[in-house]
Amino acid sequence: MKTVIDTHVHTVACNHAYSTINENAAAAKEKGLELICITEHGIELPGGPHLYYFANIKVVPPKIEGVKILKGIEANIMDFDGNMDIPEKYRDRMEIILAGLHSMCLAPGSKKENTRALIKAMEKEYVDVIVHIGNPIYEVDYQEALKAAKDTNTIIEINNSSFVHSREGSYSNCRMVAEECMKRDMMITLGSDAHIAYDVGEFGVAKTMLEEIDFPEDLIINTHVDKLVRYLESKGRKLFLDPRINVRDHR
Repeated sequence: MKTVIDTHVHTVACNHAYSTINENAAAAKEKGLELICITEHGIELPGGPHLYYFANIKVVPPKIEGVKILKGIEANIMDFDGNMDIPEKYRDRMEIILAGLHSMCLAPGSKKENTRALIKAMEKEYVDVIVHIGNPIYEVDYQEALKAAKDTNTIIEINNSSFVHSREGSYSNCRMVAEECMKRDMMITLGSDAHIAYDVGEFGVAKTMLEEIDFPEDLIINTHVDKLVRYLESKGRKLFLDPRINVRDHR
């Protein structure tokens, strides 16, 4: 399986990551990626970027080192009603919006509460992807959550970092989620969740897992740029805007 997109990448804008946008783009180019999504943590995560980071993100060009760049956010789900730390004022500046549960922003609740938080987040039309859903510290009714993802046209992420660096114990949950997505004919995305350039585009464990269950490539959004572009544009997103020339740049 050839992957050309990484939908979940962090930079030094959050103080627990260690590479710049340029360094991430250079690493992506070296690995043959065509597009990366810069998806910094929302403002309520300790050490996350200031609000002005998202206000000014429009200055980032649509292509760096020959790699297409989508400007986004990994918003934090802040309560069990699915509210998030992405100000409405700056939502339209995001080209992709990920959302996820982080214990520093919302302590794990009951299975019912955690499931409600995810579903309510998915019901917000501006949410594109739910990240690291297999985190075992959040007990979730996956049948209900995946039904909601299908109903709301929300993409589920399989997060490779959860198998390598963080969220220990995620593998069995993620495998089950992947199997259920396959049964339901649901699109997934692979996210490296890279916090350093060396990890950009690294999906090794996730890919092996998907190959073991014969997950169809046509349901993996990372295999072709047009898949992601079509999905985001169907949700009304305006992509690849370059403020210097005020036109879309797909070149």
